[in-house]
Parts: sequence; structure tokens; C-alpha cells
Amino acid sequence: MIMSMKRNDDAVSPVIGVILMVAITVILAAVIAAFVFGLVGNIGGAKVVGMTTTINSSNPDTIDILWQGGADLASLQDISGTVNGTSFDPVNVTPSIGSISTINTTHDIEGRVVLVGEFSDGSEQILLDKGF
Repeated sequence: MIMSMKRNDDAVSPVIGVILMVAITVILAAVIAAFVFGLVGNIGGAKVVGMTTTINSSNPDTIDILWQGGADLASLQDISGTVNGTSFDPVNVTPSIGSISTINTTHDIEGRVVLVGEFSDGSEQILLDKGF
């Protein structure tokens, strides 16, 4: 009498196939959703500029900025902004570590001050949003 052992592996291959098909479908759906919803694209990074601001004690419409460093400090060109919603003209700056730039806002500095920096690549970023 010869016994034959028959292995029953029929279900393994279809189960693995279904798992792989589901995984491929999920990955494909995620990639398509990323493109459709704009999650993939040219995302610019934030600029890094270190500074300390104070109101000039002898002139209450002037802000003194002490430049402390940052990777993008050298590419900062202009500063514009608002004092309580009233804008002031852009001021050209040439910051270097330890130097002080004086920004004349032509308005007494009370309330909210927003300073916006323009960099050499044309990008703009809020540098300060503070209440005085």
C-alpha cells in the first residue's frame, strides 16, 4: 500500500494575491489623492532670521532692530509693515550680526506692529507680529 500525501496549498496563493492587490490599490489611491489635493508640489521653506526689536526711547515712531543672525540674514533686503493697520514705506536694510537697523514708521508705535521682510529671491515673510 502506497500512501500519497497531498499538500493542500490551493488557498495560499489566492490569499496572497488578494492582499497584494489591496495594497497596490491603497498606494495608488494615496498617490492620486496627493496630486489631486495638491499635497505634492513646490513647497517653499521658511526663512530664518534672528532679531530683537525695541521702540527707540528718544523717537516713539522708530523701531530699532538688533540683528542676531540666521541662515537667511544676508539675503534680507527690505522691511515694510504696518502699525495698527497703517502701512509705512519699505526700508532698505543691510543687516549683519550685531548691527542695528532703525525703521522709521512715521506713526507712534502703540498697539500691533507687523514687520515683513523681502528677500533677494523675491519671497516675503512676516518677521514680527507683536503688540507694544
